[in-house]
Formats: sequence, C-alpha cells, structure tokens
Amino acid sequence: MKSFRIIENPSELGAGTRGSSLGIEALRIAAINKKSKLFYDNEVVTLTKNNKKLFKNIDTPHAIRLKQVYNRIKVLGEEVANSLLERSFPLVISGDHSSAAGTIAGLKKAYPKNRIGVIWIDAHSDMHTPYTTPSGNVHGMPLAMAMGLDNKKMARNEVVDNTLDYWEKCKNLFDINPKMNPEDLVFIGLRSSEIEEVSLMDEYDVKKILVNEVREIGTNQTVKEALTYLSNCDSIYISLDVDSMDPDLTSYGTGTPVKGGLSPQEVTEIVANLLKDERIKVLELCEINPLLDNKNRMAEISLVILEDIIHIINKE
Repeated sequence: MKSFRIIENPSELGAGTRGSSLGIEALRIAAINKKSKLFYDNEVVTLTKNNKKLFKNIDTPHAIRLKQVYNRIKVLGEEVANSLLERSFPLVISGDHSSAAGTIAGLKKAYPKNRIGVIWIDAHSDMHTPYTTPSGNVHGMPLAMAMGLDNKKMARNEVVDNTLDYWEKCKNLFDINPKMNPEDLVFIGLRSSEIEEVSLMDEYDVKKILVNEVREIGTNQTVKEALTYLSNCDSIYISLDVDSMDPDLTSYGTGTPVKGGLSPQEVTEIVANLLKDERIKVLELCEINPLLDNKNRMAEISLVILEDIIHIINKE
C-alpha cells in the first residue's frame, strides 16, 4: 500500500486563462458532495496561495510572470523532494501546468544520481521557450525548462533583460541542468503542438503514443510500451493534464480543451497500471478550471479517476 501525501499547489501564474488555481477547491467540493475521503484519509500539504501576484504589471511578455513562476516552482520542488525523502508518495494537485517544472526538479533533487523519466499525459507538448512561445504563457514551457532547452534555432521572439535571467534560473533550479533528457520522455494522448515544438520532438525523436494508438493496442500495451521505452530510467514522474481527455466525453472545464482525447476510463487504466511500477515516484494532476465548467463536472470526473487509481493500487 502506498502512503500518499497530497500536495495542493493553488497557483495559476503560468496560465493565460484565469481560474485553474480554483481547481483544488473544486475537487474538494466534489469530494464533499460525493462523501469521498480522498482529502481525509491522506496527508495533505497546502502551499500558500499567491494569486495576488496576478495583479502585478507584466514585464516579461515572452514569459509572463516568469519571476513569480520561478518562486512558485522552487517552493513546490522543495516540498516534492521533502515528501520523497520522507518516503511519502507525492500526489500533486496543481492549478496550471507550469508547476511540472518544479515537480520534476523536486524529484531530481531527491534522487540526484537517478535518471529521470517523464510520462506526459496531455493534449499539448508544452515544450515552448521564451524564444518560441506565441502566447508568453509559461504553462506551455515546463518540459523545455526541465530539459534545459532554448530552441533558439526556431526563435520568433527577441528575449532580453529579466526574462533571460529568470529563464536561466528556472532551467538551473536546485543547481541541476538538465533534470531530464528528451530521450526519457513519453507523450500519451498528444494532439496539439506548434511547429517549434514539433521541431524539437523530431530532433530528439521523442516517443509519442497517440489517442488512436491507445485505442488500437489497448491501455495495458500502452503502459507496457511507455515503461519499456523508459527502461533505462531509475525514477519516473507522471504528469496528468485533464485536457488529455476528450472534452465531449468529460467537460470543457479546462483552459485549453482539445477534441479527440482519451476517455476517463482509459486515463484511469493507464495511470493505475503505470503506478504498479515501483519506479513511479510522483503523480501530478493539473488544469481543472471550474470557471470554464458546467456544474463542476471536470472536478467530479477527476475525483473519480483519483479515487479509482488509489483503490486499484491499494488492493494490489
């Protein structure tokens, strides 16, 4: 039986659409209504809210609020590392996906000699940098941060001043750069990437298991393929963005929904079976946005997924 420690990270500093920092409270409300004991039976650590930083003027347009994101991912990374060193399994529930850079950094900080693998269950590839971003939203950059990539050959932006300083700080968080390598990354459910991200994925021949492939080979084989591909990794992190799921099967309660995604059942089966591998050290769920939802549907579905995953793991 795994000892889960829920780390609540109510931050949306990296998002372009407001509301994802409320995803944790939406999940709690869903738990109350369902009489779920998810937040009762497991240890919970809640990071300080920092939404007042959203009122600050933007001085890094190609990486919006990057200084504030850096400060947040540092705090999150330290909490993840502490949990791992105390032999608790971190179940991170975050607002926007920029948090993943901190979670990966925390995993590497806890196990600095380990080769880190990442399974990214998401509609998006999140491999932009300040040089390539079309939006400036940092939740599209966490993988580039973790891998220490700039992708200057595909640059569309001139990046100067504070942006460069804090981009380097993000890449070098905990004095480790890179935290992981592109050959140790697996995408599941990917279906939305810009040309700059595609260029990086092609350059490093990044492993992708698309939705139609999941359907063709089944969830068990999907898990086997992902873990086999990461066979040289010592520790693995799973990032679960709720937009990996098809909004028509679930909800549009997320910042960037993309049709044609996974079903909740497929996500549950994939993540639960992945967690049976002892190398899986962290699971993160992110991007629930109740302000974009209809009657809290995304949080309700996410709660069922988390409960089912924990139930499957703990009865093994």
